[in-house]
Amino acid sequence: MHIGFIGLGNMGAPMAANLAAAGHEVTGFDVVAAPPEGVSRAATATEAAASAEIVITMLPNGAILRQVAEEILPAMAEGTILVDCSTVEVQAARDVAAMAEARGIGFLDAPVSGGVGGAAAGTLTFMVGGTDAAFERVKTLFDIMGQKAVHCGPAGNGQAAKICNNMILGVTMIATCEAFALADKLGLSRQAMFDVVSTSSGYSWTMNAYCPAPGIGPKSPADNDYKPGFAADLMLKDLRLSQAAAEAADADTPMGQAAMKLYETFVEAEDGKGRDFSAMLPRFEKRGRG
Repeated sequence: MHIGFIGLGNMGAPMAANLAAAGHEVTGFDVVAAPPEGVSRAATATEAAASAEIVITMLPNGAILRQVAEEILPAMAEGTILVDCSTVEVQAARDVAAMAEARGIGFLDAPVSGGVGGAAAGTLTFMVGGTDAAFERVKTLFDIMGQKAVHCGPAGNGQAAKICNNMILGVTMIATCEAFALADKLGLSRQAMFDVVSTSSGYSWTMNAYCPAPGIGPKSPADNDYKPGFAADLMLKDLRLSQAAAEAADADTPMGQAAMKLYETFVEAEDGKGRDFSAMLPRFEKRGRG
């Protein structure tokens, strides 16, 4: 299959490389990064898209997605499919879906979970919005780049699933960090805390798989001085997306809103920028009740 891949950053480059390694002809474009091994270089996004059966984008935000879509859709043939793997506003995904549909082009919004490690290993989870027919045509590519692809319904529902998932993740990480800081001040060892909670009703992914306490549980960014596996900056982005969607849908999300405010403070007024989102734990360690 001839695939155009636009956005070859930390996530896009390994995803494109995995498609090329599986035998697909991949032409890539990025405004800064060079293509990875096995991927041909295009001079422009339009060139990458022009002769492709499937075009995949991995971009920073919804504004850039709209801009790229306006540029490449006129160059794409009727019956081809645009797959956006960025994490953007639900409405941005639905707007681009409408633009594509007007030209007879399929569209899937397919944001991912699994981070850079999952992109490199081909173990991402894709949350996909779009038609059944488009999903079935692209599923073999999802199987190369990831371990699971869930069809969540019409266009925009992939983004909806991603921001709901990450709102839970942000809230849960804060609660996990708060609990460890409280345990410290109550004289409960972190190992004992982990041993109890990881097998009790407080069980969560943030405790059991991504523990924010160094030296406790499976290896995580906490064991690497909180160098990001998933940056606090990106968590803030996703929480902002969740609250924008909640406002548009008139949904009451007080915990999601509180998590967004805490990550705003952490990233913009404290030392959270460029650190893993689990670095909330040393933040809480240093703070008292007031």
